[in-house]
Amino acid sequence: MSRDAALREALRARLEWLRILGVSDLSRPKGPMARTAAAHDMVPPVPAAEGAERPAPGQHGLFVPAEPDADVPAPRAASAASPLLAAVATDGIDAATALRAIRDDLGDCRRCRLCERRTQVVFGVGDPGARLMFIGEGPGADEDAQGEPFVGRAGQLLTKMIEAMGLTRSQVYIANVVKCRPPENRTPLPDEVATCSPFLFRQIAAIGPRVIVCLGTPSAQAILGTRETITRLRGTFRDIGGYRVMPTFHPAYLLRNPSAKREVWEDMKKVRDILQAAHA
Repeated sequence: MSRDAALREALRARLEWLRILGVSDLSRPKGPMARTAAAHDMVPPVPAAEGAERPAPGQHGLFVPAEPDADVPAPRAASAASPLLAAVATDGIDAATALRAIRDDLGDCRRCRLCERRTQVVFGVGDPGARLMFIGEGPGADEDAQGEPFVGRAGQLLTKMIEAMGLTRSQVYIANVVKCRPPENRTPLPDEVATCSPFLFRQIAAIGPRVIVCLGTPSAQAILGTRETITRLRGTFRDIGGYRVMPTFHPAYLLRNPSAKREVWEDMKKVRDILQAAHA
């Protein structure tokens, strides 16, 4: 298939996916909201096959599920197939350069309503060559003010978790599903996730982490393409397109429910063991 044909097919899939999400206005914004579409804007995850569990509105899978390893339980919920990796392949480009290109493409983003009340775009931070990546839901007030993910109270707890694993923040990569703070820290809406998540997917493709830790329900649902909550998902690895994905509780949840820290630590020990085994 030619590149033009592939882009047309990707656009067709994106329009169909937005209809499924219930986004009725598919026109480009006018005035200051207008922006020329980039190739990645045309490449969304496509719906799961007929008979499979459909992702909740605004949540969709990241990669085509690979055959699980013998020691990795099969996903309890179906993931939607995605042409994303092939569309944003970064072969021959180092991760740092690829991330800079993604950030430049994101720019002073005004692609969705989240731009209206945010202070700044919160792209991501950490080692471009990280073997471990943490993904949250979206920036909070502290992150919006400082321009870096996970710097508030929840971020300080995440830092302690990382250090307890024998790592530092500079050795991992941290990002969110959406790059702008939702008003009052509400859950991102379906069209906001559909608009912003391709940038996250491109970050993942550029970094190529060995393990992805999804922090909280919105992150896990967006990556795994499921309607299940984090309570049911946490603690079990999913093997998605060659990436080990570990869903666990968000640090903000742990601040409200300290007793859950033990469960998260068990999850993090599993992640640590995978990284150590891969490094051996």
